[in-house]
Amino acid sequence: MTGITPVIPRQQAPALEVPLVGGGTWNLADQSPENFSLVVVYRGRHCPICSMYLAELQNQLSAFEERGVNVITLSSDPQDRAEDAKTEWKLDKLTIGYGLDLDTARKWGLYISTSRGKTSNGIVEPDMFAEPGIFLVRPDNTIYFGTVQTMPFARPHFADIVKALDFVLANDYPARGEVVDHTAVSAAAE
Repeated sequence: MTGITPVIPRQQAPALEVPLVGGGTWNLADQSPENFSLVVVYRGRHCPICSMYLAELQNQLSAFEERGVNVITLSSDPQDRAEDAKTEWKLDKLTIGYGLDLDTARKWGLYISTSRGKTSNGIVEPDMFAEPGIFLVRPDNTIYFGTVQTMPFARPHFADIVKALDFVLANDYPARGEVVDHTAVSAAAE
């Protein structure tokens, strides 16, 4: 068993490429946002909380765009389930990727869960799937911000992230959490 390694702010983001609902491919390396790419990983079509969460994101989409942030949402769902989510959840404004490989999910520090059968909306969970995560990636492909979860509950609100972006952009606030070896930093300070 391998442990989860978090992505580290100020370091290069792992490679990320997914097919898109409606055709085409989204590749992080090809992005050239003014300020950030916002990568939102959702659990999949089976998750009723994800439908509300992505609706909240869609409501905030123009606020992100106004701040120079490109937005992608993706899951480990196959194409048909991602298409169903986009249609049934009325996510016509969001870019939806699918087929997130679980090895790639691990490289992004995401947690993986196994199926517990049908969820409260009557849809069976996949055998394995990635749990939620949100990442802001700078145009140079370095990680700025990341949060991952083991559960579908209590995720950061997108309106709060928009407010934080206003502060970050106005103050050129640096990425935090960049220290990899705190013992080396402590020893150098002595």
